[in-house]
Amino acid sequence: MQANDLDKPLVTVMMPCLNEAETLATCIQKAQNYFIQNHINGEVLIADNGSNDGSQEIATQLGARVVHIKEKGYGSALQGGIAAARGDYIIMGDADDSYDFSDLTLFIDELQKGYDLVMGNRFKGGIKKGAMPPLHRYLGNPVLTWIGRLFFTSPCGDFHCGLRGFRKDAIESLDLRTTGMEFASEMVVKASLHKMKMTEVPIILYPDGRSRPPHLRSWRDGWRHLRFLLLFSPKWLFFYPGIFLIILGLIATIILLSSVKVHSLIYSTTAIIIGFQVVAFSMFTKAFAISEGLIPEDIRLIRLLRYFSLEKGLIIGILVLLVGIFGSVYALKIWELSSFGSLNPSETMRIVIPSVTCLALGFQVIFSSFFLSVLGLKRR
Repeated sequence: MQANDLDKPLVTVMMPCLNEAETLATCIQKAQNYFIQNHINGEVLIADNGSNDGSQEIATQLGARVVHIKEKGYGSALQGGIAAARGDYIIMGDADDSYDFSDLTLFIDELQKGYDLVMGNRFKGGIKKGAMPPLHRYLGNPVLTWIGRLFFTSPCGDFHCGLRGFRKDAIESLDLRTTGMEFASEMVVKASLHKMKMTEVPIILYPDGRSRPPHLRSWRDGWRHLRFLLLFSPKWLFFYPGIFLIILGLIATIILLSSVKVHSLIYSTTAIIIGFQVVAFSMFTKAFAISEGLIPEDIRLIRLLRYFSLEKGLIIGILVLLVGIFGSVYALKIWELSSFGSLNPSETMRIVIPSVTCLALGFQVIFSSFFLSVLGLKRR
């Protein structure tokens, strides 16, 4: 074993920092004392995002290592800190003294058991009075966590807890990319999609020790988290709504074809067309996300694309198109029989509207098949 390996820390406690002079020293000292008391070879790393209140000097004086991250944003600071960390395990937490760095045993024990990501859960451990705004406690965090668990079958009960531990090599393999507050969601989402070993431990959230307002902006950052969850789940954003529209449109169309209210067919068949396009968007999005390495490969999608080749898609599209053409010609013949005069709408619209729908769907199937084939092209 080389000397470098002997000096390599087991644990890096990493804190993103932007003007945290009021509380930074307390957080650093708590982490350092924990290492000393438990005989752990660890380091404290401050990922500074451009502080101008002396935070860097405080950290340096206390023996913490400081890395300067130029690109602004919570996610940017954490990405830079993860890249610079020397420990096999990283425990990250905010430097506002809302998390207790004096006891990290639960995280380290779970990491040493082989877990890739160990999340803190503030709702299980306890939230001190004044530590979390009611909007976050009773609406924002529970709703976003519920959506995350639904979309990605994640075991985490507190998606946005800022205190969490993970294996450095495991998280680096996820290729995390977001630069803002949604970085917290990206880590959990990608770990869930890649089937990493995850667990959670109860922690206590304390009121932060700063006199200034937090960097977090409730509605803006809440929307960024929700937007991220939707964009990373084409199934819930596109596929399920599209299938719902198709089924609803088909049922309504069948009912309306035998009804006198034939003009409502325009709405039911439009629902079918929109539904098909939304389902196609789900396949486009997922194929693109897989090709860009944003999400892991989906065996079901790969099998589907192999079965429904470009040629099969073209055949299906042309057949649907021919149905629309045949119906349109048939309607034209009926009009011709009346010397191109007035027609009974309740009779002709039952032919014209479904025919136009088939024409639209036929073209959509044809061009969607071409687009999917483009997305499936192998690239170096």
